[in-house]
Amino acid sequence: MRVAYVLATPRAASYKLGQMILPQLEAGTHGVEVAGIFFFDDNTLVLQKGNPIGERLGRLAQEKGILLMMCDGCALERGLAIGQPRWGNPDSSGRQEPAECRVAPQVLEGVQVGCFPDLYAAMAAHPPDQVITL
Repeated sequence: MRVAYVLATPRAASYKLGQMILPQLEAGTHGVEVAGIFFFDDNTLVLQKGNPIGERLGRLAQEKGILLMMCDGCALERGLAIGQPRWGNPDSSGRQEPAECRVAPQVLEGVQVGCFPDLYAAMAAHPPDQVITL
């Protein structure tokens, strides 16, 4: 079974991912294939270069082909992305075409930034069987 995780609650990345899921993935005991992880709010901060959880996750993601994507608005607010929200305007209206938003230099290699349309597109070729929000 393939799963995708959405890290939406406080400490989901530092505790649930860092102390439960990641060690299991590294040991080969997690029990499912992880297709991708989408990071919201302060959970995006673990994806900075030098963060011990992020560094371990980044290596594992490259080895196993796990998508790592940060919410564009969350990343922009925290200085982890450069540009504008991809699918939303400053007045909270939607865009027909995506704006440019790219990962900032201090973010781990291979991490992507986007919003739900980008997540859906990135996972379309190999979709998960379940999505789990933590």
